[in-house]
Amino acid sequence: MDNLRRPQLSGRTVVVTGGTRGVGAGIAKAFAEAGAEVVVCARRPPEVPLADVEFAPLDLRDPPAVRAFFAALPRLDVLVNNAGGGPYRLLADADAERHARVVELNLLAPLTASLAAYEHLRRVKGAVVMIGSVSGSRPSPGSAAYGAAKAGLENLARSMAVEWAPEVRVNTLVVGMVRTELAHLHYGGEDGIEAVSRTVPLGRLATPADVGAAAVFLASDAAAYISGASLLVHGGGERLAFLDAATANKEA
Repeated sequence: MDNLRRPQLSGRTVVVTGGTRGVGAGIAKAFAEAGAEVVVCARRPPEVPLADVEFAPLDLRDPPAVRAFFAALPRLDVLVNNAGGGPYRLLADADAERHARVVELNLLAPLTASLAAYEHLRRVKGAVVMIGSVSGSRPSPGSAAYGAAKAGLENLARSMAVEWAPEVRVNTLVVGMVRTELAHLHYGGEDGIEAVSRTVPLGRLATPADVGAAAVFLASDAAAYISGASLLVHGGGERLAFLDAATANKEA
């Protein structure tokens, strides 16, 4: 019964960029559990090796290296553009060049990887899964360049889905807050994580496995007619502040 519910990707090769920890590692693990041959690429190897996952060193901001990496692959069925992120940095606290580096990693690097992977994916009628963020659709103070890049990534995926159809499907996972090994840096200790969790309708942060399961679905035959879509993986979003501020319908 479990095999009937879980998409199977046996015989398919998947590349997950930035797949050595956190959300990326969760995605890589999910694809490996679905039977795929998984390669993760990043500048540094994982601190803890991932079972049934191959690591390849790659700086995704080096276009010639990216093209050489994909050209050397014998086959590619799925590309997951997960690599990204950025430090907390108010706009006026840094020059434009520093913000541009964040845009480069979160928008230009996925474009570079997708173009380098295109011929592989076209031949096998493969799929691209972009890992977006809720920061791309709401204000993102302290990470404005990151939010702008993620907004661009989602739009890029929609255009790519039209240009590359019907050979390649392209979709975006719009991810909310995730509990990773670095969650304490964003939200504080357990008390902070629990407090932030209460702002999510489902009452908890996502796990990397939650994101991985959604990525496997979009890459699988179960999503064969889904392209150009944005799948929200955010636990229902964020509780609206005005609901807590309003005094109507509250007991005295």
